[in-house]
Amino acid sequence: MFEKTPKTPARPVTLDEPTPARTAPTPAPAAKPRPASLIAEGMCIQGNLAGEAELQIDGLVRGDIRVGKLCLGPKGRIEGSVVAVVAEIRGHVKGPLKARQVRLFGTAHIEGDIAHEQLAMETGAVFEGRSVRLAQPAQGDAPAAKPVSSAA
Repeated sequence: MFEKTPKTPARPVTLDEPTPARTAPTPAPAAKPRPASLIAEGMCIQGNLAGEAELQIDGLVRGDIRVGKLCLGPKGRIEGSVVAVVAEIRGHVKGPLKARQVRLFGTAHIEGDIAHEQLAMETGAVFEGRSVRLAQPAQGDAPAAKPVSSAA
């Protein structure tokens, strides 16, 4: 019923003509970046949040957060634990924070321990707690070396 007819007629190929070289298929275009989920100023969320995407918080979250990237705005507040791959903190966090990369901007206020691979802190940031460096994965997935104690 519905057939697509070619716009140009097919040309017969003769054996005398060289055949055009086949090109490798073009890779599929990269996926478009997804926009960050937003908890706007004036919003209060009570409960845990989890996902692999980016989360922008300008309001209040009372609960645990586990995301790929966390951006906490200057008026944002978190009361609970945070686990992320990347954490950019401009607001207030009351609870432990664990991320590969942590950046505390000048308006940040952290009340809790930070476990990290990389930590950057701007002048003016307030941090009340312990900083614990996470072990980076060893090259070739080799097990991490254990400290050796000497017996006297």
